[in-house]
Amino acid sequence: MEIADLYVRVSTDEQASKGYSQRNQEEVLRNYCGLKNITVRKVYYEDHSAKTFNRPSWTKLISHLKKYKYKSNLVLFTKWDRFSRNTGDAYGMIEVLRKLGVEPQAIEQPLDLTVPENKMMLAFYLAAPEVENDRRSINVFNGMRTAKKEGRWISSAPLGYDNFTRLDGTKYIAPVEPAASAMKWIFQELVKGHYNLNQIHLRAVAKGLPCGVNNLYSAIRNPVYCGKIVVPRYKDEEEQLVPGQHEPLITEGLFYKAMDILDKRKVSPRIDATAIDAADQIHLRGFLICPECGKLLSGSASKGRNAYYHYYHCYRGCPVRFKAEEVNKTLEIELEDYFIGKDYNNFYIQCILKAYRNLHQGDPDARHDIVTQVRELNAKLSHSRNLLASGTFDAEDYKIIKKDTEEKIRRLEAQIPDLISAEASLEKDLNVCFSNLKYGYRKYRAGDSIAKRAIIGAVYPANLTYFSEGVRTAKVNDLNACIALINKELRGQKKWTTPELSRLSIMVGDTGFEPVTPCL
Repeated sequence: MEIADLYVRVSTDEQASKGYSQRNQEEVLRNYCGLKNITVRKVYYEDHSAKTFNRPSWTKLISHLKKYKYKSNLVLFTKWDRFSRNTGDAYGMIEVLRKLGVEPQAIEQPLDLTVPENKMMLAFYLAAPEVENDRRSINVFNGMRTAKKEGRWISSAPLGYDNFTRLDGTKYIAPVEPAASAMKWIFQELVKGHYNLNQIHLRAVAKGLPCGVNNLYSAIRNPVYCGKIVVPRYKDEEEQLVPGQHEPLITEGLFYKAMDILDKRKVSPRIDATAIDAADQIHLRGFLICPECGKLLSGSASKGRNAYYHYYHCYRGCPVRFKAEEVNKTLEIELEDYFIGKDYNNFYIQCILKAYRNLHQGDPDARHDIVTQVRELNAKLSHSRNLLASGTFDAEDYKIIKKDTEEKIRRLEAQIPDLISAEASLEKDLNVCFSNLKYGYRKYRAGDSIAKRAIIGAVYPANLTYFSEGVRTAKVNDLNACIALINKELRGQKKWTTPELSRLSIMVGDTGFEPVTPCL
């Protein structure tokens, strides 16, 4: 009497598109066994694709057959595509089953495999579903590639976006808050150069960014954020960027500036001292450099008879040590010169706007340099094309030069919209900037260590050096340095006007705790 194991397989997409059912297959197989007087030992249910034999239920079936060898002599399924959709793997598995004394058989496509001619029919039964799979894969691939060329995002939405469906059934992505604002802020902070990406990520998480730093490193290089879709290279087609149908979070120019930072084409930011935790009494910890050995000074408290006394000090082997109260007070006094002391916001804004216009007086079109560079690159590309036509250039060399030149042109052209909008938004940005500067010193004096450290990090782009002899130096933000110079020159005057700036040198020396001196 023959004993059989029944194998019932159906994938999720087949249930939806073709109406295949595990229950129906089992019923057909059991009826067949009843008519043929075959004993059913066990039924194995599978819901995985037949592209490979790496399927949970099939693995259990093989393990069971090896463990209980010769306990059954048949493995029954309805059709050969239930068994496999890969011709090569199918022949190999048939040999494995035969060595275990088991014969595979499709009851709706019966074949006597001992007859050599039937192997041709077996090849057809196995190849037909494999061809169907391959054709479906090609159709899906071509459809996805066409969608990308049309500027549509076709997979799970990137960070800052979510997937949506319109009333007509078409799918699209759109920004979602707060992740979208967080991603936009990340690009802006990266370009400023104050923090590295790890430090930016810590702050972005607090703004609602739902991802880890490793995912951010991958996501941030995607041009989808500047409204572009990448169409990968395929056969003779080169990789290309196409305009997307979705709403961009940032400009293309800002995206390429951020990529330059990540690719180390520009100077990487300094270590962010504002990310270091510090008590209110030693809020300069991480900003001060040891005048003897050049290391960053630490800060700590020493217990006295009646109270704790705080110090900035170097590490073991270096004797440098300063009273924190004296250093803090000195910096507080000096900072007052770097902020607007009176209500002269409009005066400063008009000065900067006048300087900006004077700078571009001889070049009304700020795009001139970029346009010149683009023309030179196009000329280079045209020359390379002529060399290719004359046979001087190899086709592969031309492709490399063409790809590199087009990338440079795309990066340059991406800067033009930012240049156009720069002057238009300058006055608006200045109003916000000087509104903050007006109350900056007051916020510093009343703020906690976090607020103070944020202000110090903005005013001083480099770390400070403090000497016990009284010489204290530090590089100051250009804007604050100009404010200090103006405050010094116009201090005590009743009325400030723009013409009074004519005697001020536009060449300002390096600033620090000592007074500003004009360069000769």
